[in-house]
Amino acid sequence: MRLDQLTIKGFKSIRALENFKLNNINILIGGNGSGKSNFVEIFRMLRERVNENFAKYVDKNGRADGFLFNGPEETKSISAHFYFGQKEYRFEIEPTADERFIFKSEEQKYENREWNSIFSSYDRAYEMEEEIWKLHDVNNTKHKKGGLWKYCVGYYVFDSISKWIVYHFHDTSMSAPMRRSEIVEDSRYLRDDAANIAPFLLRLKERENKSYNDIVNTIRLVMPFFDDFIFDSVSQNSEDRVKLIWQQKGSDYPLQPYHFSDGTIRFICLATVLLQPTPPATIIIDEPELGLHPYAIEILAELVQAAATRTQIVISTQSPELVDCFAPEDIIVVNRKDGASTFKRLDPSELSVWLEDYSLGNLWRKDIIEAGPTNE
Repeated sequence: MRLDQLTIKGFKSIRALENFKLNNINILIGGNGSGKSNFVEIFRMLRERVNENFAKYVDKNGRADGFLFNGPEETKSISAHFYFGQKEYRFEIEPTADERFIFKSEEQKYENREWNSIFSSYDRAYEMEEEIWKLHDVNNTKHKKGGLWKYCVGYYVFDSISKWIVYHFHDTSMSAPMRRSEIVEDSRYLRDDAANIAPFLLRLKERENKSYNDIVNTIRLVMPFFDDFIFDSVSQNSEDRVKLIWQQKGSDYPLQPYHFSDGTIRFICLATVLLQPTPPATIIIDEPELGLHPYAIEILAELVQAAATRTQIVISTQSPELVDCFAPEDIIVVNRKDGASTFKRLDPSELSVWLEDYSLGNLWRKDIIEAGPTNE
């Protein structure tokens, strides 16, 4: 269930973004500090909400005042409204004196029914458990087994939001989690930093062999000497662990994860994200082009386009080469005006004459598409 449209007010550099429509492919471009990352961050914040990590997320990311547009003196609350087809979810949060957030309101709606308030307090919801089940006509344990609190928070939209994943593969250092071993059991889904990529790929090899082979063959397109992964588990502290050991073609010598270049291991992670057999409801990737060869960027674009037939994609990028691979209607231009982020999807009709002679990336470079640093 994809996210069709959203409204965000008072969140970081976003003063007001109202009824903004999203497609299956959404490529955000803009200068440094324009607000692309803040758009991505709203997805991460809401996912932490439905996963019951909201307070910890706020504390970890600068506490409440840092989330408010121009601070608490100018912005008194943050509100957002999300549309999932016939389902809707909205909330308003306010900062407290100790720089935390409280939910002033949190509601959900289905079709043309009335808005239903969501119980942000588990204790209150627990006290009213039977009333809640009767209200939503839920009588079997299948719908209850996920927990009352999560049931209340996302009766209509929890399943989609909880499956949003904001992937960021910026840390490819020698000590990065993706280069280290992980327990074999951590394979249910690919984590946002690919810390469990080895057990995840092992699971695909054992249970989803076609998807695994598609990933391996795609890696070979940008790394022709790559043969395959070797998933020999090692027992450590009574745990079976596995890491990305691999072989080159024509050699049986086992190479370690640290033998991958930064760009190569990042591409492996991206290919795995976009070719996984059961993708998240929405995939969000921040600057996937980092460290990639131009040819690898072209392959990445093809993977994005193919994945978008199965799920929704949101990407923040600084790469004209990546933008070249998409249609104007896939591109969202992010700029700043009067200190606030603005968002505009490109209109193909406005660029039709230019596109007869130039690519989208060239129009961006030439500032015909105004998505660079701006003076305020």
